[in-house]
Amino acid sequence: MASANPTLRQRQLATRLRELRHGSGLSIAEVAGALLCSPAKISRIETAQRRVSLRDVRDLCRLYRVENSSELMALAKDAREQGWWQDGEDVDFRPVPGLENDAIRISEYETTTIPGLLQTEEYAQAVIHGSLPQIDPIVLQERVAYRMKRQDVLRKKQPPRYWVLLDESALHRHIGGLQVMAEQLEKVVHMAGEPHITVQVVPFKVGAHMALDSAFMLLEFDPSAGVADTVYMDTLAGQIFQEKPAQLARFREVLNQLRAVALSPRDSIALIRERIAAFQAES
Repeated sequence: MASANPTLRQRQLATRLRELRHGSGLSIAEVAGALLCSPAKISRIETAQRRVSLRDVRDLCRLYRVENSSELMALAKDAREQGWWQDGEDVDFRPVPGLENDAIRISEYETTTIPGLLQTEEYAQAVIHGSLPQIDPIVLQERVAYRMKRQDVLRKKQPPRYWVLLDESALHRHIGGLQVMAEQLEKVVHMAGEPHITVQVVPFKVGAHMALDSAFMLLEFDPSAGVADTVYMDTLAGQIFQEKPAQLARFREVLNQLRAVALSPRDSIALIRERIAAFQAES
C-alpha cells in the first residue's frame, strides 16, 4: 500500500514475525529464552500490542535465520513513525484510527450510543464527560477534538464502506439534552445519505439476539495489505482485538444476523426522523 501507516505497519510486522516463528518451529517461551526477555514481550510483539525495536527485529531475524531482513527492518522503522492519533500525552489514544484509515470496510454494532464516527462535537463531549466525570476540561476538549478528527476517514477520497447497526436504545437515551440529541440524530440521517454509509436500527421488538450486550467493530482490509481482518471491542477491562479466523467467523455470523433482523435502511431512517421530531417537540 502507498501510505506508511504506523499502526498498519506494526500489525504487518507482527504477522510476519509470528509466521517466521511458526516456520522455525520455536515456541514463544523458547524465543523469549534466546532473547533474554519475558514470553509476554514476545506475545505482545506478535499481536501488535507493543512497538518492536529495531534491535529486537534484528535479533529475531538472526534467530529465525532470515537471509534478507531489510524488508522487516523497513516495516519496523515505519511502525515507529508517529501518526496524528498519537499526538499528545492524554488524548484518549486508541490504535483504532490507524486501522480505520486503511480499512476498506468497517462494520460496527453499537448498543447504547451513536458510534464515534458519526457523533457531533456536543454529543461526543457529553458521552466522554459522562463516562469520565472527573476528567480535566482541557483533556476533555482534546479527546473531543481527537474523536472529530477520526471522522475524516469517512470524508477522504476513497473512504471505507461503513455499515452501522444501531440498537434502538441509542435513539432514546438523553445524552447532552434534547437539542443535542435532535442535532445528533440529524447528523446520522445526513451521513446515511452518503453512498458509502449504511445505517440500520435494531428495534426493541427483536428481543434477545447474538450481540445483545456486545458492541464491536469489524475492520476489513485489502488482501494485499498483508494484515488480518480485525474485530475491535472497547470495554471497561480494556481494549480487545480479535483476528483469528474462528473468531472472525463468529462475528461475521453475528453481523449477518443483525442485518437480517434490523429494520431496512429506509425504515431505519424513518424511525430516526420520528425520534428527531419527538426530541424537538419536547424541547
